[in-house]
Amino acid sequence: MSGQDLTLAFLVDQSPAEVFAAINNVRGWWSEEVEGRTDALGAEFTYRYKDVHRSTQRITELVPGQRVVWRVVKSYIGFVKDKAEWDGTEVVFAIARRDGQTEVRFTHVGLAPGVECYDGCAGAWGFYVTESLRSLITTGRGTPNHAGRI
Repeated sequence: MSGQDLTLAFLVDQSPAEVFAAINNVRGWWSEEVEGRTDALGAEFTYRYKDVHRSTQRITELVPGQRVVWRVVKSYIGFVKDKAEWDGTEVVFAIARRDGQTEVRFTHVGLAPGVECYDGCAGAWGFYVTESLRSLITTGRGTPNHAGRI
């Protein structure tokens, strides 16, 4: 993990167990069109947004209340030259108690400045993680991509 990898973090009042459950409810914060299990070690799920973005993630770590890691095993990003630039990257959610609150630290390992989709992908992750996932954790309602976002 380089210091340049996209990293987002926020604090919530909910417990690590509640945060862990929300992260694994991918349809509740990223996309209602996810296919496959999103809450079992070794499972794979596919995200799809129109003809713009498809990716298949394998859950490689699932530590209740502490950590979730997805490895992108196959991707297609339609708006960049290297359509498979997410292949082999990892999406990491680290969960930790901090001063009576729970910190959610998201890192997309391999998504760094210089990667063609960085700006667009960083903006999308920023919305889904710091707004939609945070809302799912704190209010029980996220804003997955049925709202027309990438």
